[in-house]
Amino acid sequence: MREVAQGCLEKMFSQLGNPVNYSLVVGDERVELNPLLGKSLQIKFSGKIVCSHCGRSTKKSFSQGFCFPCFKKLARCDSCIMSPEKCHFFAGTCREPEWGETHCMVPHVVYLANSSGVKVGITRKTQTPTRWIDQGATQALPIMEVTTRRMSGLVEAVFRQSVTDRTNWRAMLKGDPEPLDLVAERDRLLAELEGALEGLRCAEGADNMEILTSAEVVDIAFPVMQYPQKVVSLNPEKEPEVSGTLLGIKGQYLILDTGCINIRKFTSYEVSVAA
Repeated sequence: MREVAQGCLEKMFSQLGNPVNYSLVVGDERVELNPLLGKSLQIKFSGKIVCSHCGRSTKKSFSQGFCFPCFKKLARCDSCIMSPEKCHFFAGTCREPEWGETHCMVPHVVYLANSSGVKVGITRKTQTPTRWIDQGATQALPIMEVTTRRMSGLVEAVFRQSVTDRTNWRAMLKGDPEPLDLVAERDRLLAELEGALEGLRCAEGADNMEILTSAEVVDIAFPVMQYPQKVVSLNPEKEPEVSGTLLGIKGQYLILDTGCINIRKFTSYEVSVAA
């Protein structure tokens, strides 16, 4: 093997294809991963973490790649990112109003996906299908378009009454789930939650919510040669050298014959990559 890249990790870049095309982003370099399937891959972690926002060294990564001061001041690290229905932009207390305008006060999509079974989720309209790929979904269906991130959180909260918003990542890494009729699931949920959704329309304004009745299911195939029978999670903080034969890529995980590693979790960690 020879070194092919060195620098700080970012989340993997992906493009929808048959299968999805993946690149490992290391500093300013991209390592094409699909051609490496069935071959040896080595990632050595130096132990250094560099904040992805300010560039300072940090002993611990907060919110996937930030130092503690940035974690405390950046809007993208605020609690409303995980709970968008708690958005406080309109109260004038957003940590970064300009960032909020660009990322939160824009159209969002509420969707159903099949990753380890049916789930509901939200994303910026411009982030489809990347968001679905990052979650390891084999099927996805946009069901509503709303005007802001806060609205998407309110709608998602209604759907959570009947369907989970979580992915069982271990199940996702063991194989592809059985195909689902997501259109039928959408119609069932819309009927079941009609009263709650109508209440939300009355409270927030009907112009802020649109049901996407003509949307089509997006099928996603991942580049996986072999799924593990048992999912072993690799932790470079305990074993700084991650290596093995690359058997697949799904979501933000590399599947090696030695275990699986969530690349996004280790954003901003300095590494050298050999293949």
